[in-house]
Amino acid sequence: MIKLQVIGNLGKDAVVNNVNGRNVINFSVAHTERYKDAQGAQKERTTWVECAYWTDRTAIAPYLKKGTQVYVEGQPDVRTYSTQDGKQGASLSLRIANVQLLGSRQESSMGSNTSSGTTSGGSTYQSTNTSVEQTSDMSEPADDLPF
Repeated sequence: MIKLQVIGNLGKDAVVNNVNGRNVINFSVAHTERYKDAQGAQKERTTWVECAYWTDRTAIAPYLKKGTQVYVEGQPDVRTYSTQDGKQGASLSLRIANVQLLGSRQESSMGSNTSSGTTSGGSTYQSTNTSVEQTSDMSEPADDLPF
């Protein structure tokens, strides 16, 4: 088994599709690597990863918005193709096993309160809550959580 882990920002909002009776959430993640070339000049290289998250639990989809930073892991698939001008190209796609929201550019600049949770499939999601004050009651055991 080959497993690929990517941390990056979503390039566009996620789309939920139904394929042969199964739900799939499609989105793209951009990972930008910064490095110095042989002359010492700062360079950037961006790799786009097309993601397909096959799940019946689509509650995370509204949180997968353009610009949101995510951690995804799954099985990679490299596809080759020919462009119209005859050049060879390749694309990297990922069949997602786990997705975690790390935040967004807006959250980091606003300084809002965030809460996180886990979907039943093991995926973690994070939501912003600016109007409700969160309280913590330590008198209840941790295994009595409602989710």
